[in-house]
Amino acid sequence: MTSRLMTMTARLDTLSDEHRERLMALAHEVRYAAGARLFEERERADRFWLIREGDVALELRVPGRPAAVIENLGQGSLLGWSWLFPPRRWHMSAKALTGVRAWEFDAAEVRRLCEEDPRFGYVFVLACAEVIGHRLEDARTRLLDLYGPYGSGLPR
Repeated sequence: MTSRLMTMTARLDTLSDEHRERLMALAHEVRYAAGARLFEERERADRFWLIREGDVALELRVPGRPAAVIENLGQGSLLGWSWLFPPRRWHMSAKALTGVRAWEFDAAEVRRLCEEDPRFGYVFVLACAEVIGHRLEDARTRLLDLYGPYGSGLPR
């Protein structure tokens, strides 16, 4: 498996057992039915999830067009990173494609843990940053596929 294909769950294996236990102590299990909206672009980002089962579509609003599906996330994926940075608003929307089971985390609690334990914070935020970088690259590629000169989004 390449590092690009590694899940967030695998990236969290870089945490010590103590740090992983402290993080997971903040988690609670949630379930969403297929079709449920987990969050909407521009709304307040106050939580995030690690997907245990199911698939979630990340969507981006495109003015004058239907929302573009940027990426489908599955087991082991981090869902939501906008909670890390002010103004803490979602950059995309998320919809459950299937039934979803996930661990949900309160963002303020995790940020507090990062501040209290800088070693944990460094490793955790580095794992999130790697996901963010790949997610932004994927979004760019997907938008070029959809709306670039050869994409279906523009008249020929």
